[in-house]
Amino acid sequence: MPSRPTPPASSIRRAAIVYIVGLLACNVECQEEPAGAVTSSKLQIQLPKSLTKAGGYDHREALFGIPPYGGSISQNLYYADDDDLCDASTIDTRSGYPIRAKDEDGNMLPWPSPYILMIDRGGCTFTQKVRNAQRVGAAGVIIAANTCLCSAGDKCHSDPGKDCEVREPIMADDGSGMDISIPSFLMFKQDADLVKAEMLANHAVRIEMSWSLPSPDDRVEYELWTTPTDIISRDFLREFKQAAVALGKRAYFTPQMYIYDGVRSGCQGMDGQNACYNLCTNNGRYCATDPDNDLDKGISGADVVKESLRRMCIWQHYGEDDGVGAQWWDYVAEFMFRCNTEEFFSNNKCIIDAMDHANVDSTKIQQCMTDSGGLEADAQNTILELQLLAKDKSGVVILPAMYVNRVSIRGSLEFQVVFKAICAGYASGTLPTVCQICSNCPDQKECIANGFCGPKKLQESVSTSTMIYSMIGLSVFFCLVSVIQQRRHQRQMEAQVKGIIAEYMPLDENNQAQSTSVAEEDGEFT
Repeated sequence: MPSRPTPPASSIRRAAIVYIVGLLACNVECQEEPAGAVTSSKLQIQLPKSLTKAGGYDHREALFGIPPYGGSISQNLYYADDDDLCDASTIDTRSGYPIRAKDEDGNMLPWPSPYILMIDRGGCTFTQKVRNAQRVGAAGVIIAANTCLCSAGDKCHSDPGKDCEVREPIMADDGSGMDISIPSFLMFKQDADLVKAEMLANHAVRIEMSWSLPSPDDRVEYELWTTPTDIISRDFLREFKQAAVALGKRAYFTPQMYIYDGVRSGCQGMDGQNACYNLCTNNGRYCATDPDNDLDKGISGADVVKESLRRMCIWQHYGEDDGVGAQWWDYVAEFMFRCNTEEFFSNNKCIIDAMDHANVDSTKIQQCMTDSGGLEADAQNTILELQLLAKDKSGVVILPAMYVNRVSIRGSLEFQVVFKAICAGYASGTLPTVCQICSNCPDQKECIANGFCGPKKLQESVSTSTMIYSMIGLSVFFCLVSVIQQRRHQRQMEAQVKGIIAEYMPLDENNQAQSTSVAEEDGEFT
């Protein structure tokens, strides 16, 4: 990036405000389901049969929680009619519908676990409702919409005094949903009203929440949207290489670097100059947020854009062909270990050292960054332009974001969640061996590393027991051999003794004959 004189503080503030306004405008426009995303979940009423609908019920999936990809939750549904579940201290699990039997004290029994809870929308955020439901034992949550969509027309009837909504509500994360592990859906008002009426009539309702991933063939495609300064994705980036290598060509990974369109955000002025100071490169074309929120020092947005371009070039050279990119994973890990500080983030010596340790040719990567258009001139960079197009197509807003077979993976970015989702994305009968062995293993990382499910000590104990049994077997074998050999030796000795006896028997007979004749002669002399 060319050196420029530091602008006055007022100019910095103005640029920052312009940039932030641009980002907020983008966020407002983009708060919809990704254009390229595929619906991965299904909502169906199993009982009563009168409410079962072919293909399931239209719904919207929460952007938080951890769905069991490839699985389902089928439980009785209960309606918290007088409780919006906004205040954890006032939740009464002995209320709601359908009505249950009473205990010895005359109080209605609590919602019997496991169960799915229906809660009316409103009063607080979606995450707060679902978190409180999780705390009282719910296995899943259905948020019942309380306002009709204008697009529903005559199918939905709004409550008195409420107008219809033009835009669909989104069950977004308010920033605190990392501790939520249960899944949740939003059910539209015209459907939720029918289900609530059934429960208010004290009729049992059994509902199923299921998740599946598109399974087009024997190869799964997955992609990660993140930035070089994203904290949440660091552990995943350090750990997932062994899974990527184990999956091999049966899974194709694509890393995506999230950058902002500076032109659309107002960072490129009418004169073509960079109006957003050091947040952008290419005279305001490609921008990133300042990770430390200090425009005067530390890591700048332009530094983040540069590192993003570098990682895309490394992927082009070392990962695009096989979809594994072992050197890409190694470089990211080495960079985080060596250079992920204010002092070394943009230090060329540190970056080259990280590439050397990852067996990445730094000359090739630098040439790639230059050939794509560089970061200095007021010109397009072909690689960064492709990233902007991919970002618009995916509709990703919240970072980090993981997609498997174009389906957004909800919940925290964890090794186990992503690996299980990938394994759930294969067509029937094409599951790789590593998925067969490790996808349901409690410790998937150790399973992939060892090649079997279970701790290493278990393998050692199995080996030890095998050795003990082998030693016992050998001991028994040698004992049998010894007994056989001893008996054989005894038979040989007996045979030798008999032989000796047989040789000396004639001598004994002769001696006896001679003794008899002498005795006879002696007898004559007497």
